[in-house]
Amino acid sequence: MLRRRIFWIALGLLLFGILAAACAPPGGAKKEASGELNLLCTPQVEWCEGMKAEFEKKYPNITVNFVRMSSGESLTRLRNEKDNPQFDIWWGGPVDGQIAAKQEGLLEQYKTPAQDKIINKKLMLDPDGYWVGVYVGSLGFATNKDWSEANGGWVPKSWDDLLDPKLKGQLMVAHPSSSGTSYTALCTLLQIKGEEDGWKFLKEYAGQVNQFTKSGSAPARFVGAGEAAVGIVFSHDIVKQIEDGMPLILSFPEEGTGYEIGGMGIIKGAKNLENAKLWYDWALQPETQELGPKYGAYQAPTVEGAKASKPELLKVKLIDYDFEWCGQHKKEFVDRFTNEIAGAENLKK
Repeated sequence: MLRRRIFWIALGLLLFGILAAACAPPGGAKKEASGELNLLCTPQVEWCEGMKAEFEKKYPNITVNFVRMSSGESLTRLRNEKDNPQFDIWWGGPVDGQIAAKQEGLLEQYKTPAQDKIINKKLMLDPDGYWVGVYVGSLGFATNKDWSEANGGWVPKSWDDLLDPKLKGQLMVAHPSSSGTSYTALCTLLQIKGEEDGWKFLKEYAGQVNQFTKSGSAPARFVGAGEAAVGIVFSHDIVKQIEDGMPLILSFPEEGTGYEIGGMGIIKGAKNLENAKLWYDWALQPETQELGPKYGAYQAPTVEGAKASKPELLKVKLIDYDFEWCGQHKKEFVDRFTNEIAGAENLKK
């Protein structure tokens, strides 16, 4: 009797185990991702909104709350919130910003198999795992088509052309204190001309400016509207305005142009760390990096298997841009520009 009772108990336990295994979710009892993700987003709002929608489509139980800020503003915000971070991940903006953030202890280390797809690990991946590149874009000049035709078809074809007397009060560029685009241009000129001559040039070039803008992409919009003749902007932002119908001509400096690697990093002390890791991995997938054109963003991807929508934008003469040097000196160079050349008050939005 006892032996029979033990047999039926054992059989019951066996059947219970089989049923439990059959009902378990694939891959084990892994909890479905849920909650929130607080995103600090630096690219244009349309792309930020698109990325939010696409991520929430993949992870329907996660709500993405994003704030769009330019690169300089983002870095300042992270510094101010260091002891009580309000964001989980910073996506986009020239990687000089993420390098500075790493240097100041604002980013969380994260290494993932997803980063194995990075095309150029030397340029696009922090060896310590604090940031990674998610897109690439080159600097260009946006010239108002009507203004160009009125000036014999002239467009700037070198950095020195920006000092042409006809551009006095006709140049528009963002301020490097708020804009990663403008800081990339500043650091490009310091590398092309050397520090001493570069600072002299920057002083003259600032004297040509009609008004400094807050956002790096804004000059293309204002130049297209006829508020200035020439703007210094990332070429993909110029293409976006041209495709939206703005009368702009895109040109590049013949002696070489700087470029950005748009970066991404998890914030130190992130309150939704696991969801931040999900975004990080997702943003490094080829299909994610091909989403840009759907939302008016034409930057080149950084991972293998993703196709560039406008490969010609990188087939220009690029300088050997030193991201580490520019990132390490960002605060110093921005402060010098602000204090010695042009203040950051009354920036055009």
